[in-house]
Amino acid sequence: MRCERIHAVNTWRNGPGRYDCIFVSTDPSTEGMCGFNIAHVRLLFSFKHEGAKYPCALIHWYSQIGNSVDKNMGMWTVKPDILEDGSPFASVIHLNTIFRAAHILPVYGDKFVPTYLSFTQSLDAFNAYYVNKYIDHHAFKIAF
Repeated sequence: MRCERIHAVNTWRNGPGRYDCIFVSTDPSTEGMCGFNIAHVRLLFSFKHEGAKYPCALIHWYSQIGNSVDKNMGMWTVKPDILEDGSPFASVIHLNTIFRAAHILPVYGDKFVPTYLSFTQSLDAFNAYYVNKYIDHHAFKIAF
């Protein structure tokens, strides 16, 4: 696979920030989406402890909805993990657990999308998202 960049920056090309989504390997012994979770990268950082460097990411988790792909779309559906106080469930993970970038699409539902909504708000504005396995052949092999 080619080299891939995961972005977590507060400004991108003199514009608004860019915070990518990723496939996080949670069970390497399981094939397909059952071995991965989706997360939204908020910060990339590293620290040293006792001489060892630890590259990490601060992420917001998404949970799978159901145990199979959506019947109509053929894609897995995920939702943001939200705590009781309304804040996202966050974790710090090692960069080795990031498998690759993920592309997610909002589940729009039956209501109109507000005209004031910008692309920078789309990952925070919806209750559910499709994991787009059709974005490239690598994603297609993962999200079956």
